[in-house]
Amino acid sequence: MSLGDHFRELRNRLTVSVLAIGVLSVVGWYWYDEIISVVTAPIDAVAAERGDEAVSLRFQNITEPFAMQLRVAIFSGILLASPIWLWNIWGFLLPGLTRSEKKIALSYFFISIPLFFAGAALAAFTFPRLVAILLGFTPDGIANLPGASEFLTLWLYFMLAFGLAFLLPVVLVALNQIGILSARLMLRSWRVVLFGILVFSAFMTPDPSAWTMLAMASPVFALYWCAVGVAFLMERRREKKNPGRYAGLSPDEATPLT
Repeated sequence: MSLGDHFRELRNRLTVSVLAIGVLSVVGWYWYDEIISVVTAPIDAVAAERGDEAVSLRFQNITEPFAMQLRVAIFSGILLASPIWLWNIWGFLLPGLTRSEKKIALSYFFISIPLFFAGAALAAFTFPRLVAILLGFTPDGIANLPGASEFLTLWLYFMLAFGLAFLLPVVLVALNQIGILSARLMLRSWRVVLFGILVFSAFMTPDPSAWTMLAMASPVFALYWCAVGVAFLMERRREKKNPGRYAGLSPDEATPLT
């Protein structure tokens, strides 16, 4: 394909992706009240427990309700249309890959999507507990009226952070496959990884008890061990295909990455 053909293909794929997001954003606009009720449920629960209206979301100006509904609609469209625009990204890149590279890329693609959504689902499940803890620091008689836009942003970033955290095994396996990170190094570094996961979980869940932190750190750490096991299996498979691939190399000669 010529350069012009590549740009035309990119334009067509971007057009399809944008149209899909625009069409499916109507779903978020139509179901806005139901979506907001789910997002604001932790705030309503704390307000009902306190028995007053000292805890509530607020809008700062008359245009913010419209802007917030528009953001929810666009985010819903991006989420619902993710299979379409993600596939168009891969469809644009795959022709430049070899047959083996296509298989590897597609395998990582189909593994990453459910892992990301699993992390986001875990974040959505624990978010009400986080809100209740943070609002619990508000003294009696003092109102806590967080901004609606800032609260929605916090909710989205919280799910994004845990969705990305669940992609840790995919990144580790990819680094092992290209020869940057060995399985033995991953095995030796489990204490450092555990410490980092615990710190991340403690930061994201400021619960006085350790149970919430452990509940969130456990699946990520379990996925880390899955990545270690897969890395060992991949190295063993590569060694069977190329036995003694390091034999005959001089001390000053670089070993192959794959």
